[in-house]
Amino acid sequence: MYKRFWVGLALANPLRLVIPVILLVLAGRTFNTDAQTETILYSFGGSTNDGSSPNGLVQGRDGNFYGTTSSGGTSNAGTVFRISPSGTHTTLYSFVGSPSDGSGPNGLVQGSDGNFYGTAGGGTSNAGTVFRISPSGSETNLYSFGSVPNDGRYLIAGLVQGSDGNFYGATEYGGTNDYGTVFRISPSGSYTNLHSFVDYPTDGRYPEAGLVQGSDGNFYGTTAYGGTLGIPDIGDGSVFRISPNGSETTLYSFGGLSNDGILPRANLVQGNDGNFYGTTVIGGTTWGGTVFQISPSGSYTSLYSFGSSPGDGGNPQAALVQGSDGNFYGIAEYGGTNGVGTVFRISPSGAYTNLYSFGGSPSDGGSPASLVQGSDGNLYGTTYGGGTSNDGVVFKLTVRLNPPANQISEIQFFNVQDSTIVALPIPSVAGETYQLQYTDSMSPTNWLNTGGTFTSIGGPLVLIDLAEPLPPQRFYRAVITP
Repeated sequence: MYKRFWVGLALANPLRLVIPVILLVLAGRTFNTDAQTETILYSFGGSTNDGSSPNGLVQGRDGNFYGTTSSGGTSNAGTVFRISPSGTHTTLYSFVGSPSDGSGPNGLVQGSDGNFYGTAGGGTSNAGTVFRISPSGSETNLYSFGSVPNDGRYLIAGLVQGSDGNFYGATEYGGTNDYGTVFRISPSGSYTNLHSFVDYPTDGRYPEAGLVQGSDGNFYGTTAYGGTLGIPDIGDGSVFRISPNGSETTLYSFGGLSNDGILPRANLVQGNDGNFYGTTVIGGTTWGGTVFQISPSGSYTSLYSFGSSPGDGGNPQAALVQGSDGNFYGIAEYGGTNGVGTVFRISPSGAYTNLYSFGGSPSDGGSPASLVQGSDGNLYGTTYGGGTSNDGVVFKLTVRLNPPANQISEIQFFNVQDSTIVALPIPSVAGETYQLQYTDSMSPTNWLNTGGTFTSIGGPLVLIDLAEPLPPQRFYRAVITP
């Protein structure tokens, strides 16, 4: 039995535009939300000078994953590593530490030039660095903090590349008030301090998370403390917006609502609905942390309080990732059935599912540190601890992805080319097999296949009909096959 399908109309005349989606039917398939399979791809500490305590992961354009460890390596100052989706691990670089190099790196972002960029401690003033590293492991220190008066110092988070090609980030301390800064740095190392935080009652202080560039071109981030509520040196954190030229606005101060979250330490992520989503380490109804939603203008909603159900996770300290199914996925550093962390899913409206509880050393990871969705639709991440040597792991979690609630609205158009090719872009669920079918009647008694099937890796999928020539009218449906 076919499980669900979309029906649309395409005409032979490529100049006529037709609304492609008129019906969505769910038929015959019940998703098992508990069908998760976790695989340990690599346990750190298993070889000489290996990294320890991995704290970040990003998928490169070559399909491999790249990450950092906060310690280990030849000088015990951390490493950069590469790992394939099947688990082949390579240490690309070992940091040396101050004064000639960074130490304790905080994760990577791949720049438009193909190199990776990140932040670390160490440097010439032992106040932190920005570095560049090639996919083959050639590393360059671009900037050492503390080099100029009122400079930022100490970084906990990584960078984001802006639409202008520059990188943007935040330092936890430093600036004119020693409450932290926002900075910009070019790929060649040209550095600008954009904003120095001033704390209560007008601003936050101590930004521990990185930034995200919104669809409006501004950057959004959080401070772990401060804000416009409370009293000096007590504030519970804030969400702020800052323009590329440094104009900053506090959008929300935590602690102003009953059972509000406090202490936001993770990067925000902008959802496809335009809102931003994030986590707080503590607060909420049971003091285990929260997931929240905030609009670009500052309209705030607390979506979930951790500790609300038995075996729940607690204290989320890493960024959420929006999956190809429209839901958000994240990790809680503690809690779960074994007390060493969880992977969870939460919808934009707050419907929450605990997907996996880590087991800890020696057979599993413990205290998860990062999470990304790979191009194959699986979730990949790292844990600070656990594994065979209790030095952390890289893991893969295969999760059955539910289709997003707004899936029908994501189908945008048919593309008719030269009266011979019809291309139908659809959202898809990783691991499912899709078939494009057609009929020439508005009252079909039989649907015909256009060609072969396509197995999705998650995200957008284009189905094609190579009709020669295309008839005057044809109706299509994209089905998920048994």
